[in-house]
Amino acid sequence: MDSFAHVSPETLTQLYFVINSHLVIVLGYYCLLKRVKGWFFRRCDDHAFEQPPFGSFVQDGSKKPLIPDPNLDRNPTNGSDRNADSLPSSCTDEQTLHKDILQRTALDIIDVSAVISQGLEQHEYMDRARQYSTKLGVLNRTLSQKKPVPLPSLSSHPQQVLAADLVSYADIQQVSKIAAYAYSAISQIKVDAKEELVVQFAIP
Repeated sequence: MDSFAHVSPETLTQLYFVINSHLVIVLGYYCLLKRVKGWFFRRCDDHAFEQPPFGSFVQDGSKKPLIPDPNLDRNPTNGSDRNADSLPSSCTDEQTLHKDILQRTALDIIDVSAVISQGLEQHEYMDRARQYSTKLGVLNRTLSQKKPVPLPSLSSHPQQVLAADLVSYADIQQVSKIAAYAYSAISQIKVDAKEELVVQFAIP
């Protein structure tokens, strides 16, 4: 006890943690040895059950022959072998069903987070650019036909602007009223969040 009286608390704390770590390691090895031991004895029991000792007796009291009859192995006495044969087929059916479910899920649901942009070749770029130019040309022709007459520019025709009639007070009131209605309608728009628009979806 006198020797520990001169030891600092920090040293005692470190010694305590070192001892605890060694105990944890020892316990881990002990549990591992127990598992290996249990597995070894279980394997020995299985082999002892599958291969009876030399000269053992069967349940009906007759002695087991040294050379087994091959016909007995082909014809099972109970349904255990049939059940053993049916196990791989059932596992295969479950795996097939699982794959079908995953394929249906992948086809029905679009995972936005997993979208990968596909690269385009140069000729594909040229084809798309040509298509866009054609569509824009058609739209420009239709817009030019419906385009109203532009207002006269103040810099080019100032006399026309100055000689034109003033805007009536009724028109000013109507524009002000419509603007007030639009502002009121926009201010009353609210968005209530019900659920997330984009959710994370992962297929195991």
